[in-house]
Amino acid sequence: MNDHSSQLRTWVLIRPIIFAVILASLFSSAFAQDWIRTGTGLGVEKVRIAVPDFKAATQDPKNTDLLRVFNDTLFSDLENAGIFDVVSKSFYPLGPIGTPADVKFEGWSGPPANAAMLAFGNLGVTGSNMTVQGWLYDVKNVASPQVLGKQYGDAPTADAARLTAHKFADEIIFRLGGGIQGIAESKIVFVSSRTGKKEIWEMDYDGNNQHQVTHLGSISLSPRFSPDGSRIAFSSLTKSGWDILMYSLELDRMVAFPRFGGTNVSPAWAPDGTKIAFSSSRSGDPEIYVAEAAGTNLKRITSFKGPDVSPTWNRKTGAQIAWVSGRSGLPQIYMSEADGTNAQRFTEEGYAVSPSWSPNGQFLTFSWIRHYGPGAPGAQDIYLMDIASKQWVQLTHDGGRNDSPCWSPDGRHIVFQSNRSGTEQIWTMLADGTAQKPVTASGRNSQPNWSWK
Repeated sequence: MNDHSSQLRTWVLIRPIIFAVILASLFSSAFAQDWIRTGTGLGVEKVRIAVPDFKAATQDPKNTDLLRVFNDTLFSDLENAGIFDVVSKSFYPLGPIGTPADVKFEGWSGPPANAAMLAFGNLGVTGSNMTVQGWLYDVKNVASPQVLGKQYGDAPTADAARLTAHKFADEIIFRLGGGIQGIAESKIVFVSSRTGKKEIWEMDYDGNNQHQVTHLGSISLSPRFSPDGSRIAFSSLTKSGWDILMYSLELDRMVAFPRFGGTNVSPAWAPDGTKIAFSSSRSGDPEIYVAEAAGTNLKRITSFKGPDVSPTWNRKTGAQIAWVSGRSGLPQIYMSEADGTNAQRFTEEGYAVSPSWSPNGQFLTFSWIRHYGPGAPGAQDIYLMDIASKQWVQLTHDGGRNDSPCWSPDGRHIVFQSNRSGTEQIWTMLADGTAQKPVTASGRNSQPNWSWK
């Protein structure tokens, strides 16, 4: 269900056909982007922030390398956040800035920087300790400029410097981004074949710290973080067939999970972490089942001829599940209550797979080939649909196969797989489709899943 292509035109909310041509020229793709920005919280004016390099606070030779890691990470985190206009460093006033006493307000608030906010501080190594002090100033409020002041301590390593930068970035994003937690400390799991077998891997949200999680020497697919981040559920080809397996990140090993018979794939966690939905053919036809997190109390919630796969829960309420069904022929997106009642179809054409529910419960993102068949125009692209109205917008337009979208915990970003560069890689973008960029490059990488926090 994953290797297909699609193309889409900007939608217009107008019924009379007689005005369609005129209105199509007025309601461009910018209209669609404004609609999605509003729903994802990206519709507000961006805060203009300056992020000068932190200053060395001691004379230790380790400072140079640690400052480079810290400064690069902090700048990248704030640039990636989607809510800031980060001032180019070429506009910064001359001279280092490491403490509040170094702040020259006119130089930062006036041209050419024209910053509203200033993030600055210092890092110093003393013996086996690294200390970081960071401040966030409103440089247009000279009387009471401090918005945030933090001090961090850790070992003097590159990993610790990167983590400290992530923590400080998340503090800034939380305060200036409407009280929504930042994603700088979040993780992404994915499938990679770079070792010769399809294993589960994990990385930081920005692609750093990529490392192998499973070593099963088989084919493992569809990894899913538990809401508390302690476990990964995934499907794997075992001696008995395709089973749902469980890996504990706390214990750093596989843990027991029942085997149900048949083909069992595409697990999905309920938002409270107490249940798992997945597809199983144990009754003959692939259907959606729901079980307790330990695999007990198994219940079938779909029963229709044709495969039902890829469930995803309403991440806000836990009261609904969306999934992919082939009951009408080509796969389409369906939705029902969590017990399977009140099922309804959400896509009406083409080939739609891989739904993912937004954290605010308002949107589904999925992979869609709108015009499917021999000679049909278009590619397989990532789309976003408002659940209440069924209005949709296309997020990718680069051809090839774009699949397996998944939301970030803040609802401002989406991770997905794409082969636009020639091989399958993991990409991220803002939830309105902008700022698309790869975060993997080695081997073939697919089926990403973003942690819940």
